[in-house]
Amino acid sequence: MSPLAALLSRPPMTDQAPHREPLFNVPPIIVTMLATMALIHALRSFVLSSAQDNELLLLFVFDPARYSSGLLLGGGLLGGLPAQVWSFVTYAFLHASWTHLGVNAIWFLAFGSAVARRFGTARFIIFFCVTAAAGAIAHLFAYGGQNAPVIGASAAISGTMAAAMRFALQRGGPLSFRRHREADYHVLALPLSRMLREPPVITFLVVWFGLNFVFGLWSTPLTGDNEVVAWQAHIGGFVAGLLLFSWFDPPVHEVPADDSAATRH
Repeated sequence: MSPLAALLSRPPMTDQAPHREPLFNVPPIIVTMLATMALIHALRSFVLSSAQDNELLLLFVFDPARYSSGLLLGGGLLGGLPAQVWSFVTYAFLHASWTHLGVNAIWFLAFGSAVARRFGTARFIIFFCVTAAAGAIAHLFAYGGQNAPVIGASAAISGTMAAAMRFALQRGGPLSFRRHREADYHVLALPLSRMLREPPVITFLVVWFGLNFVFGLWSTPLTGDNEVVAWQAHIGGFVAGLLLFSWFDPPVHEVPADDSAATRH
Protein backbone atom coordinates (compact mmCIF):
# COMPACT_ATOMS: atom_id res chain seq x y z
CA MET A 1 0.00 0.00 0.00
CA SER A 2 1.35 3.40 -0.97
CA PRO A 3 1.91 6.06 1.75
CA LEU A 4 -0.92 8.14 0.23
CA ALA A 5 -3.36 5.22 0.30
CA ALA A 6 -2.40 4.42 3.90
CA LEU A 7 -3.01 8.02 4.91
CA LEU A 8 -6.43 8.09 3.22
CA SER A 9 -7.44 4.80 4.84
CA ARG A 10 -7.07 6.19 8.36
CA PRO A 11 -10.28 7.23 10.16
CA PRO A 12 -10.78 10.99 10.42
CA MET A 13 -9.58 12.65 13.59
CA THR A 14 -12.09 14.42 15.80
CA ASP A 15 -11.84 16.63 18.86
CA GLN A 16 -14.42 14.52 20.75
CA ALA A 17 -13.15 12.31 23.57
CA PRO A 18 -14.30 8.69 23.48
CA HIS A 19 -17.41 7.96 25.54
CA ARG A 20 -16.62 6.43 28.90
CA GLU A 21 -18.91 5.25 31.63
CA PRO A 22 -18.27 7.39 34.74
CA LEU A 23 -16.68 5.61 37.65
CA PHE A 24 -19.34 6.87 40.07
CA ASN A 25 -22.56 7.25 38.12
CA VAL A 26 -24.85 8.60 40.84
CA PRO A 27 -28.11 10.34 39.89
CA PRO A 28 -28.24 14.01 40.94
CA ILE A 29 -31.32 13.44 43.12
CA ILE A 30 -29.39 10.91 45.23
CA VAL A 31 -26.49 13.34 45.65
CA THR A 32 -28.92 16.14 46.54
CA MET A 33 -30.79 14.10 49.14
CA LEU A 34 -27.62 12.81 50.78
CA ALA A 35 -26.17 16.34 50.82
CA THR A 36 -29.36 17.60 52.46
CA MET A 37 -29.17 14.91 55.15
CA ALA A 38 -25.49 15.69 55.76
CA LEU A 39 -26.17 19.44 55.92
CA ILE A 40 -28.96 18.93 58.44
CA HIS A 41 -26.77 16.74 60.63
CA ALA A 42 -23.88 19.20 60.38
CA LEU A 43 -26.23 21.99 61.46
CA ARG A 44 -27.36 19.94 64.46
CA SER A 45 -23.81 18.89 65.37
CA PHE A 46 -21.88 22.13 64.93
CA VAL A 47 -24.29 25.07 64.91
CA LEU A 48 -27.34 24.48 67.11
CA SER A 49 -27.17 24.43 70.86
CA SER A 50 -28.40 21.37 72.72
CA ALA A 51 -31.69 23.09 73.50
CA GLN A 52 -32.17 24.18 69.88
CA ASP A 53 -31.37 20.68 68.64
CA ASN A 54 -33.93 19.18 71.00
CA GLU A 55 -36.53 21.65 69.75
CA LEU A 56 -35.75 20.74 66.15
CA LEU A 57 -36.12 17.04 66.96
CA LEU A 58 -39.43 17.62 68.71
CA LEU A 59 -40.69 19.38 65.59
CA PHE A 60 -39.57 16.90 62.94
CA VAL A 61 -39.02 13.47 64.53
CA PHE A 62 -41.73 10.84 64.12
CA ASP A 63 -43.08 9.90 67.53
CA PRO A 64 -46.20 7.77 68.14
CA ALA A 65 -46.79 9.88 71.24
CA ARG A 66 -47.96 12.70 68.94
CA TYR A 67 -51.11 10.68 68.35
CA SER A 68 -51.81 9.83 71.99
CA SER A 69 -55.20 11.09 73.11
CA GLY A 70 -53.71 12.22 76.43
CA LEU A 71 -51.09 14.37 74.73
CA LEU A 72 -53.63 15.79 72.29
CA LEU A 73 -55.81 16.93 75.18
CA GLY A 74 -52.79 18.37 76.93
CA GLY A 75 -51.57 20.31 73.94
CA GLY A 76 -49.38 17.65 72.34
CA LEU A 77 -45.78 17.91 71.17
CA LEU A 78 -44.25 20.87 69.35
CA GLY A 79 -45.67 21.56 65.92
CA GLY A 80 -49.25 20.55 66.61
CA LEU A 81 -51.32 19.24 63.72
CA PRO A 82 -48.84 20.21 60.94
CA ALA A 83 -46.08 18.20 62.65
CA GLN A 84 -48.44 15.25 62.88
CA VAL A 85 -48.49 15.31 59.08
CA TRP A 86 -44.97 16.31 58.02
CA SER A 87 -43.19 14.09 60.56
CA PHE A 88 -44.26 11.02 58.53
CA VAL A 89 -41.51 12.10 56.10
CA THR A 90 -39.23 14.60 57.87
CA TYR A 91 -37.91 12.02 60.34
CA ALA A 92 -36.15 10.34 57.40
CA PHE A 93 -33.81 13.33 57.00
CA LEU A 94 -32.61 13.21 60.62
CA HIS A 95 -29.90 10.85 61.91
CA ALA A 96 -28.59 9.95 65.33
CA SER A 97 -24.89 10.18 64.43
CA TRP A 98 -22.46 10.49 61.54
CA THR A 99 -22.03 6.71 61.63
CA HIS A 100 -25.78 6.23 61.32
CA LEU A 101 -25.85 8.62 58.37
CA GLY A 102 -22.82 6.97 56.77
CA VAL A 103 -24.30 3.46 56.94
CA ASN A 104 -27.55 4.68 55.43
CA ALA A 105 -25.66 6.58 52.71
CA ILE A 106 -23.87 3.41 51.58
CA TRP A 107 -27.12 1.49 51.13
CA PHE A 108 -28.84 4.50 49.56
CA LEU A 109 -26.07 4.88 46.99
CA ALA A 110 -26.24 1.19 46.08
CA PHE A 111 -29.99 0.70 45.80
CA GLY A 112 -31.40 4.22 45.60
CA SER A 113 -29.25 5.05 42.59
CA ALA A 114 -30.61 2.12 40.57
CA VAL A 115 -34.21 2.96 41.42
CA ALA A 116 -33.76 6.71 40.82
CA ARG A 117 -32.31 6.09 37.36
CA ARG A 118 -35.28 3.93 36.48
CA PHE A 119 -38.05 6.07 38.01
CA GLY A 120 -36.71 9.53 37.24
CA THR A 121 -36.47 12.39 39.73
CA ALA A 122 -40.14 13.22 40.34
CA ARG A 123 -41.30 9.64 40.73
CA PHE A 124 -38.34 8.83 42.96
CA ILE A 125 -39.01 11.72 45.35
CA ILE A 126 -42.64 10.65 45.74
CA PHE A 127 -41.59 7.02 46.15
CA PHE A 128 -39.11 8.01 48.88
CA CYS A 129 -41.81 9.95 50.75
CA VAL A 130 -44.37 7.15 50.43
CA THR A 131 -42.03 4.44 51.70
CA ALA A 132 -40.82 6.69 54.53
CA ALA A 133 -44.45 7.24 55.52
CA ALA A 134 -45.13 3.49 55.30
CA GLY A 135 -42.25 2.90 57.70
CA ALA A 136 -43.64 5.51 60.08
CA ILE A 137 -47.09 3.88 59.93
CA ALA A 138 -45.59 0.48 60.79
CA HIS A 139 -43.73 2.11 63.70
CA LEU A 140 -46.95 3.78 64.84
CA PHE A 141 -48.81 0.45 64.88
CA ALA A 142 -45.96 -1.16 66.84
CA TYR A 143 -45.70 1.62 69.44
CA GLY A 144 -49.10 3.30 69.31
CA GLY A 145 -49.39 6.03 71.94
CA GLN A 146 -45.92 5.41 73.38
CA ASN A 147 -43.01 7.82 73.51
CA ALA A 148 -40.85 5.97 70.95
CA PRO A 149 -39.34 8.51 68.53
CA VAL A 150 -37.70 7.24 65.37
CA ILE A 151 -35.29 8.97 62.99
CA GLY A 152 -33.30 7.96 59.93
CA ALA A 153 -33.84 7.15 56.27
CA SER A 154 -33.66 3.38 56.75
CA ALA A 155 -37.37 2.75 56.09
CA ALA A 156 -37.28 4.60 52.76
CA ILE A 157 -33.97 2.94 51.87
CA SER A 158 -35.57 -0.42 52.63
CA GLY A 159 -38.25 0.59 50.14
CA THR A 160 -35.61 1.21 47.47
CA MET A 161 -34.09 -2.20 48.23
CA ALA A 162 -37.46 -3.85 47.63
CA ALA A 163 -38.04 -1.85 44.43
CA ALA A 164 -34.59 -2.76 43.13
CA MET A 165 -35.40 -6.43 43.63
CA ARG A 166 -38.13 -6.11 41.00
CA PHE A 167 -35.59 -5.45 38.24
CA ALA A 168 -32.01 -4.91 39.36
CA LEU A 169 -31.01 -8.38 40.64
CA GLN A 170 -32.15 -10.34 37.63
CA ARG A 171 -29.81 -11.32 34.80
CA GLY A 172 -29.00 -8.20 32.81
CA GLY A 173 -30.02 -5.87 35.63
CA PRO A 174 -27.79 -3.08 36.95
CA LEU A 175 -26.90 -4.94 40.17
CA SER A 176 -25.89 -8.14 38.39
CA PHE A 177 -22.18 -8.95 38.46
CA ARG A 178 -21.02 -7.25 35.28
CA ARG A 179 -20.35 -3.78 33.94
CA HIS A 180 -23.70 -2.08 33.56
CA ARG A 181 -25.13 -0.04 30.71
CA GLU A 182 -27.89 2.55 30.71
CA ALA A 183 -30.27 0.00 29.19
CA ASP A 184 -29.83 -2.25 32.22
CA TYR A 185 -31.90 0.14 34.33
CA HIS A 186 -34.88 -0.41 32.04
CA VAL A 187 -35.02 -4.19 31.87
CA LEU A 188 -38.52 -5.59 31.98
CA ALA A 189 -39.59 -5.90 35.62
CA LEU A 190 -40.62 -9.39 36.65
CA PRO A 191 -44.16 -9.96 37.97
CA LEU A 192 -44.14 -10.19 41.74
CA SER A 193 -45.18 -13.87 41.77
CA ARG A 194 -42.33 -14.83 39.44
CA MET A 195 -39.79 -12.59 41.13
CA LEU A 196 -40.37 -14.36 44.44
CA ARG A 197 -39.19 -17.61 42.82
CA GLU A 198 -35.85 -16.23 41.64
CA PRO A 199 -32.87 -17.67 43.65
CA PRO A 200 -31.04 -14.30 44.06
CA VAL A 201 -34.24 -12.69 45.30
CA ILE A 202 -34.99 -15.54 47.71
CA THR A 203 -31.46 -15.30 49.11
CA PHE A 204 -31.77 -11.52 49.51
CA LEU A 205 -35.13 -11.85 51.28
CA VAL A 206 -33.89 -14.53 53.68
CA VAL A 207 -30.82 -12.47 54.63
CA TRP A 208 -32.71 -9.17 54.86
CA PHE A 209 -35.62 -10.43 56.97
CA GLY A 210 -33.24 -12.59 59.02
CA LEU A 211 -31.14 -9.57 59.97
CA ASN A 212 -34.21 -7.55 60.88
CA PHE A 213 -35.50 -10.44 62.96
CA VAL A 214 -32.19 -10.49 64.87
CA PHE A 215 -32.33 -6.72 65.37
CA GLY A 216 -35.87 -6.98 66.68
CA LEU A 217 -35.21 -9.97 68.93
CA TRP A 218 -32.18 -8.54 70.67
CA SER A 219 -32.65 -4.81 69.89
CA THR A 220 -29.16 -4.95 68.42
CA PRO A 221 -27.46 -1.60 67.76
CA LEU A 222 -26.60 -1.32 64.08
CA THR A 223 -23.78 1.19 64.22
CA GLY A 224 -22.19 0.59 67.57
CA ASP A 225 -23.47 3.91 68.92
CA ASN A 226 -26.15 2.47 71.20
CA GLU A 227 -28.81 3.15 68.56
CA VAL A 228 -31.63 0.61 68.61
CA VAL A 229 -32.79 -0.44 65.15
CA ALA A 230 -36.38 0.50 64.27
CA TRP A 231 -36.92 -2.80 62.48
CA GLN A 232 -40.71 -2.41 62.25
CA ALA A 233 -40.20 0.77 60.20
CA HIS A 234 -37.74 -1.09 57.97
CA ILE A 235 -40.32 -3.77 57.24
CA GLY A 236 -43.04 -1.20 56.60
CA GLY A 237 -40.89 0.63 54.06
CA PHE A 238 -39.75 -2.62 52.44
CA VAL A 239 -43.24 -4.04 52.01
CA ALA A 240 -44.49 -0.74 50.59
CA GLY A 241 -41.62 -0.61 48.10
CA LEU A 242 -42.24 -4.19 47.03
CA LEU A 243 -46.00 -3.85 46.56
CA LEU A 244 -46.14 -0.30 45.18
CA PHE A 245 -43.28 -0.63 42.69
CA SER A 246 -45.61 -0.95 39.70
CA TRP A 247 -47.36 2.32 40.65
CA PHE A 248 -44.12 4.23 40.11
CA ASP A 249 -42.48 2.23 37.35
CA PRO A 250 -42.53 4.40 34.19
CA PRO A 251 -44.66 3.06 31.32
CA VAL A 252 -42.85 1.80 28.24
CA HIS A 253 -43.45 4.97 26.22
CA GLU A 254 -41.45 6.99 28.80
CA VAL A 255 -38.34 4.82 28.54
CA PRO A 256 -35.54 6.42 26.45
CA ALA A 257 -36.03 5.52 22.78
CA ASP A 258 -32.60 3.86 22.44
CA ASP A 259 -33.43 1.45 25.24
CA SER A 260 -37.12 0.63 24.89
CA ALA A 261 -37.06 -1.66 21.89
CA ALA A 262 -34.29 -3.81 23.24
CA THR A 263 -35.22 -4.00 26.88
CA ARG A 264 -38.92 -3.46 27.57
CA HIS A 265 -41.00 -5.09 24.88
